[in-house]
Amino acid sequence: MTKQKTGALEGLGTISRRHALKLGAGFALTGLAMPSIARAQSSAIKIGHLTPKTGFLGALGDYATQGISLAVDQINAAGGIGGRQLDLMSEDSINPDTGTTKAQRMIERDNVDFLIGEISSATALAISQVATRNEKLFIAVGPRSDVLRGASCSKYMFCTDIPNTVMVNAVGTAIKGQGLVDGKRFMTLTADYVFGHDLLAAAKKFFDANNATLVTDELVATDVTDFSPFLIKVRQTQPDVVCLNLAGNQVTNFVKQYAEFGLPFPTVGFNLNTADAWAAGLGNLGGTWPTPWYDTIETDGSQAYVSAFQEKYGRMPENHSWISFVAMHIMAKAMTETGSTQTEELIEYLESGASFDLLKYRDGYFRKGDHQLIQEAFSFSVDDGAANEHDMIVLGDAVPGEGVDLETIFPTVEDGGCVI
Repeated sequence: MTKQKTGALEGLGTISRRHALKLGAGFALTGLAMPSIARAQSSAIKIGHLTPKTGFLGALGDYATQGISLAVDQINAAGGIGGRQLDLMSEDSINPDTGTTKAQRMIERDNVDFLIGEISSATALAISQVATRNEKLFIAVGPRSDVLRGASCSKYMFCTDIPNTVMVNAVGTAIKGQGLVDGKRFMTLTADYVFGHDLLAAAKKFFDANNATLVTDELVATDVTDFSPFLIKVRQTQPDVVCLNLAGNQVTNFVKQYAEFGLPFPTVGFNLNTADAWAAGLGNLGGTWPTPWYDTIETDGSQAYVSAFQEKYGRMPENHSWISFVAMHIMAKAMTETGSTQTEELIEYLESGASFDLLKYRDGYFRKGDHQLIQEAFSFSVDDGAANEHDMIVLGDAVPGEGVDLETIFPTVEDGGCVI
C-alpha cells in the first residue's frame, strides 16, 4: 500500500514541547476548553498500568511499557491534560492472582483515575472484575480473547487490540488465496489457557465455514519449552498444514525447533506478535500470520511514531508498544474532550462513536455494544531472503479492504453475547 494519511500526527518524531504541541491535530491534546480539569486541583492524573514483565509474555510487556511511557512523556511535554501532568505507575501483573491484588491496591491505596494495560487474557479478565466491582475504568490494551468482548464483557472495560476472530479472519483471507484452506487437513497446537481455547474456537469456526478439516489439536502448557513430543506428533499426523494457536515465546520456541526437525508441512498461525517473530530468527519462521500494526505502514503518524520510539529506546517498536502508545493517546483525547477524569463521563465519551487516529490508514472507534475498538487488521508473510529479522516481515494489505465496513471482520455483538 502506498496510501498516505496526512496531517494527523505531524511532528511526532520528537518529544520536545515545540513538537508535542502539534499533536493536537491527531489526538486533541491542546487548545480545547477543559472546565472540569482546569478548575480541578493541580495534582497529577494517576494512571495504573499493569502488564506482564516476566514469564512467557514478559518481552511483550517490556515493549508495552515503553510504548505507554513514550505517550505519557509526549503528553506531559505538551502541558499535560488541562495543566495536570500524568503520573504513570507501571507494575508487573505476573498472573491473574497478582494482577487482581495489584489492581485493587492501585484503586484503593493509590487512587488511580483509571487502569490500563495487560496482555494475558486471563489476567485481563481478573483485572476487569476488580474494575467492575470498584466501578473504575479499565482500558484492556493487549488481550485478544473474544470472550472479553462477549460473555465476559463489562461496562467498565474497553478493549483496544484486535480479538481472536479478527486475527483468524485476517490470516484466513490470505491463506485462502494461497490455496491452503479448501479441502485441507489442519493440525493445530493451542496454548492451554483462556486465550488459546478462545482462539481455537474461532479457528474451528473458520475451518467449518471454508471446507477445511481439523484432524487433531494439541494443548500446550504455557511453560513448555521442549516441543519434541509435539513435533513427533506432527510427523505422525502428516497434516496438510500445521496451524499455531500459541502465545508469547511459545511461538518462538516452536518454530526454531520445527526448523531443526526439518518437517515439510507448511505452517501458518492465527496469533503472533512481531517481537516474537523477530526472536524466531531468519530461516526459522515461515507462513502467514496476523498483526494489528507494523512499522512499515505508510502513514505520516505511523512513521513519526516509529522515529520517536527509535530516538527514545534505540530499537524498533512492535505491535504491543504501538497499541499501548495509541491507547494512552486515546485516553488523553477522552479526558481533554470531556474535561474530566471521572469514570462515567469517560465511558459515555468512549461509547459515543468518537473517532481515533490509530496511525493506520483508517481511524477507529469503540463499538458501544461491546466496547471493542473497531479497526483494520493485517496479515504478514516472511521473506526468506531478507537481510535481517526486521526486514523479513512483509506486511499484506489492510483487511477489510478500502471502502468495506470495518465491522465485517469482527464478530457481531449478538454473536459474542455481550450485555453491558
